[in-house]
Amino acid sequence: MRSPIPFLDADDDLTPFPHADNAMNEPNGLLMAGANLKPARLLQAYRNGIFPWYSEGEPILWWSPDPRCIIWPDQLKVSRSLRKTIKKQKFTISHSQAFESVVSHCSKPRPGADGTWITNDMKAAYCTLANGGYAESIEVWCEDELAGGLYGVIVGRVFVGESMFSKEPDASKVALVALAADERFAMIDCQLPTEHLLSMGAISVSRNDYLTALATLGK
Repeated sequence: MRSPIPFLDADDDLTPFPHADNAMNEPNGLLMAGANLKPARLLQAYRNGIFPWYSEGEPILWWSPDPRCIIWPDQLKVSRSLRKTIKKQKFTISHSQAFESVVSHCSKPRPGADGTWITNDMKAAYCTLANGGYAESIEVWCEDELAGGLYGVIVGRVFVGESMFSKEPDASKVALVALAADERFAMIDCQLPTEHLLSMGAISVSRNDYLTALATLGK
């Protein structure tokens, strides 16, 4: 019989995360609960293939799913219609010029959803990471209006995508194309698959294969 997952106090900065293999039989890779969202704790998580995901009113929940959704940048699929959109030069791209705005837009509930997992604490935590150079956003502008974008955490040559949004058709796709073109990153971690990501070349790999790649590329 499996032991309950560890539940850490909010001021626990010392207890390390369990190895991701311990989440193997848990739904979606639930590994641990509690602790905090301080930069050191977050960076320790991402460097070990773990990320927080929870709703307002819940304890912080830490996950390492198996399988894991990733994109190899050179295998990104760009449709003919998206190429036409890019060629029209309707959009312009910037990097981390409006990080907080991107996170705020991403935090808005999706149609049909009751809430969001990007809580106020999560927003503050990722903005702190961005201020330290450990997180980055890609903004897509239509004239002077923010039309879409994405943000994520930087772990060596791995970009761990957290969320994306789009106010104009194709804007989030344009952000992903810009990310894949960034030679700093050799792997884009999408965490969990969506139809949107799968249509653009995302694939599912085993947790073990993901952790092996992370060990090499995340340095």
